[in-house]
Amino acid sequence: MVRNGDDGKDKPLYMISVAAELTGMHPQTLRVYEQKGLVTPGRSRGNTRLYSQGDIERLNLISKLTDEGINLAGVVRILDMRERSLEKDREIDELRERVRALEDEVHEFRMRERITALARYDGAGPEQVMRGLLSGGTFDAKE
Repeated sequence: MVRNGDDGKDKPLYMISVAAELTGMHPQTLRVYEQKGLVTPGRSRGNTRLYSQGDIERLNLISKLTDEGINLAGVVRILDMRERSLEKDREIDELRERVRALEDEVHEFRMRERITALARYDGAGPEQVMRGLLSGGTFDAKE
């Protein structure tokens, strides 16, 4: 199970009896799911299983899928695809953020170019400066 820790859902809180009650599953079912790698509860110092809220949500999803007739091999495949999809979504969000930052940098660079062009007009008239800026380029004061 991928643990991101961003939202506190991964903090181990619930002993197996509580997790079983919250999910409507038998504790032995939770042990089997752990053996099969469907869920990975944390452990206390005394080696007691401690389930997080994220584990509970995952177990509820497993329960829903098995109730719909999907076998455990199918559940494993679905959970893997779900995790990969969530990871891709996080990656896309990070890339969008980076694109926005780069767009801001490009905008700032273009503004500096314009300001520099204004400061360099070396005797050119205001009309020449504006014509150069509006055309998107620089201008030559000798025009």
